[in-house]
Amino acid sequence: MFHEATQSDKALLNRLCPADKDKKRTFAKVMFKRLKKLGIDKTNPDELTPEEVKKFVRLDLDPALITWKRVLDVNDRFLRKITVGQGPDEKGMTRETGFDIAVGSEIMAVLALTTSMADMRERLGNMVVGTSRGGDPVTADDLGIGGALTVLMKDAIHPTLMQTLEGTPVLVHAGPFANIAHGNSSVVADQIALKLVGPEGFVVTEAGFGSDIGVEKFFNIKCRYSGLTPQCAVIVATVRALKMHGGGPAVVAGKPLDHIYKNENVELVRQGCCNLVKHIENTKSYGVNVVVAVNAFSTDTEDELQAVREAAIAAGASDAVICTHFAHGGAGAVELGKAVQKACEQHSGEFKFLYPLDISIKEKIEAIAKSYGAAGVEYSPEAEKQIETYTRQGFTNLPICVAKTQYSFSDNAAAKGVPTGFTLPIRDVRASVGAGFIYPLIGTMSTMPGLPTRPCFFDIDMDLETGMVLGLS
Repeated sequence: MFHEATQSDKALLNRLCPADKDKKRTFAKVMFKRLKKLGIDKTNPDELTPEEVKKFVRLDLDPALITWKRVLDVNDRFLRKITVGQGPDEKGMTRETGFDIAVGSEIMAVLALTTSMADMRERLGNMVVGTSRGGDPVTADDLGIGGALTVLMKDAIHPTLMQTLEGTPVLVHAGPFANIAHGNSSVVADQIALKLVGPEGFVVTEAGFGSDIGVEKFFNIKCRYSGLTPQCAVIVATVRALKMHGGGPAVVAGKPLDHIYKNENVELVRQGCCNLVKHIENTKSYGVNVVVAVNAFSTDTEDELQAVREAAIAAGASDAVICTHFAHGGAGAVELGKAVQKACEQHSGEFKFLYPLDISIKEKIEAIAKSYGAAGVEYSPEAEKQIETYTRQGFTNLPICVAKTQYSFSDNAAAKGVPTGFTLPIRDVRASVGAGFIYPLIGTMSTMPGLPTRPCFFDIDMDLETGMVLGLS
């Protein structure tokens, strides 16, 4: 924008396509993507007409419609909304913008959803940074940075091979924020793992949070792009969490747990199992078998654990297994592994998505809201405007990635159990076109977290005698 505002069309062309020592001009490779988009079928910059030069050199990006934000990998609430361009050399080109958390960036989502280097190059180039004054989407390739971004990411596309304490191989790759982005491990890691284990092997891959976020996004976004579908989904539950969903007191990080979570209360567990039942029902609706892993704490009683198991099986889970792997390592999850193997072998259902891609953006959002238990959806004026823009720009065929709280099926983090009849408020709608989804922001959901009054860094230090890090566990 700065260069376009201070230079003529001819000057811009001279700088974008400088003449070599033989006075010949050439287009950079990435520029041909923009030329094709503009309908200009020429390979020599000197053959462009004045009108074609103007179209080529000027993105005409509307400062008020720039949607791309910088990212930072720390929580900082004061970077949610900032003003840039206030320096004397920026010639008054100030605008409001903000930062997102790095794991919520579109580039992270691209990395997690890409299937190859060529696919990643295409996705990075297709990322939309804003809209021109003429209403057209402006992409990373329009800016000329798609190739450079690919070079920056060429090593990041390779997963890291690690191992558990017991020697089980683990591929660690990508970290898209689960309640902002799609929250799944990378497609590439899954592809490699499946190749390594062979047709008779098993690959366990993660979908962050519950059926309203992790499962829904895993099936409707990741499975669509990878072409892979699972036979079984494992839902992890704890007695303590179900007590909270049954009406137990609020749990606050850094504060001691209420005694109710450490003492037997079978009835409270049973009341909270409605939440687990909803997660099981949602997951089974995709046509996969469900196994519940009941992660046992030392304070859980046998009656409480059995109450969870009974509720899960009654809701249609293939099995519900009491797991003690935290205390006993792999030996404490052997029965879980057997249950998952059996559920996979018995799988006979047909996998199905929650919604088709050939319906409107609103219809997709409302299908997801219905799966939460919402009675309806309410759109802010800003959300309505963005949906209209993305529809006009041709992005209606993308799946939806809802950014919402992970603490409730609703937008209200304090609404435990299975809230119903609520209206889901859509505050804003953004497009991650390169990654391949539209993401509505629900309620007060922020893409840049802030720190609490007592952050965990108070407990982190170094033992200067041993060199050991303290306070991380």
